[in-house]
Amino acid sequence: MIGTRLAVFAPMPRLGLIVVDEEHDASFKQQEGLRYSARDLALFRAKLRNVPIVLGSATPSLESYAHARAGRYRLLELPQRAAAALPHIRTVDTRHAKSFHGLTPQLIDAVKARMDRREQSLVFVNRRGYAPALVCSACGWASCCPRCSAKLVLHLRDRRLCCHYCGHQARIATACAACGNQDLLPAGQGTQRIEQALREALPGALIVRVDRDSTRGRDAFVKLQSDVRAQRVDVLVGTQMLVKGHDFPRITLVGVLNADATLFSPDFRATERLYAQLTQVAGRAGRAALPGEVLIQTAFPEHPLYAAVCKQDYQSFAGAALRERRDTHFPPYAFQALLRAEAHRREAVDAYLLQAAAAGMAIDAAVEIYDPVAPAIARVAGMERGQLLVQASSRSALQQFLTQWVTQLASRTVRWSLDVDPLDF
Repeated sequence: MIGTRLAVFAPMPRLGLIVVDEEHDASFKQQEGLRYSARDLALFRAKLRNVPIVLGSATPSLESYAHARAGRYRLLELPQRAAAALPHIRTVDTRHAKSFHGLTPQLIDAVKARMDRREQSLVFVNRRGYAPALVCSACGWASCCPRCSAKLVLHLRDRRLCCHYCGHQARIATACAACGNQDLLPAGQGTQRIEQALREALPGALIVRVDRDSTRGRDAFVKLQSDVRAQRVDVLVGTQMLVKGHDFPRITLVGVLNADATLFSPDFRATERLYAQLTQVAGRAGRAALPGEVLIQTAFPEHPLYAAVCKQDYQSFAGAALRERRDTHFPPYAFQALLRAEAHRREAVDAYLLQAAAAGMAIDAAVEIYDPVAPAIARVAGMERGQLLVQASSRSALQQFLTQWVTQLASRTVRWSLDVDPLDF
């Protein structure tokens, strides 16, 4: 039986093997309602039924890799592709290249070379829309969602500003709401802007954009696959929905834009996710007899993460990342639970979390309770949000604490949830 994360609950009377493909993928964690990790449940079910389980990934989660290094899991390695050579990966230093709407001359020339050879290219930018924000060149005002603490994304073709969190839409402003300046500029690049830039740089090229906006129609993705295989496409511009599991034999070039943004994330898992994402998108190049090449545009070509990606050396990246996790006492060397709260008023959220923290400190347990904070997006759809992190050095200590703490978390004014082993902060 093949299924998504819900398949882990399927009754299988003669179950003999469980395979979790792309075991590192965060989508195995149910983030709303009943929170559970399908990967971890699969491990528990395999142990319960005494059957083997395979966790497959080119970039295993650091938790799984740490278990393998410690001997808890058996590590099996596939050092080369089954039917093709690995692509050549290199960085393009954007500090010394004059870019055209985010595209460096090196990337444009590489795409032209593939077109001359009747090969195909993929340009990866993990932002849909035209630009992440509309900003004022005079005072720095930016288009913001009235219901969320997020910027409104410019969708130029729809002539709208859209919030990607709550769905709010507004007309494109003609003047700055703060100073009245009419010189408003799009900031950053999304898939629509990159598609437009490629059409200007490559006249006559057959360019297709692949994101949530362009594939909403019925059978849209089936038609895309048919067009790519029939060579009715020269360049694909897409988000992460394009890089998972697709096999296009004539894609020999992958260009990656805006990868640096993840390096500045406050999430301690950001670099792990970036390495996995870059490895996955690189895997779209040269999947058949034709050799593949990957160009990663970055202002930090000396960064150790990019060095490991270019060498396709997961072991060195994972080893360094695990040393950092051990030194900072982060998972897999600690165990966490995150209390999330939301309400219409910020005061209610703050008061609830402070009360929860005080109740936790009164419990005699070997846990560390951090101060309540707001998440990166502190307001969504008019609801103020906050969170409180609890951490312990052992699973049993955390569970003993949570068993007592959860009985004191009830509230009539705040909606709350408790997430064990949180993946998003």
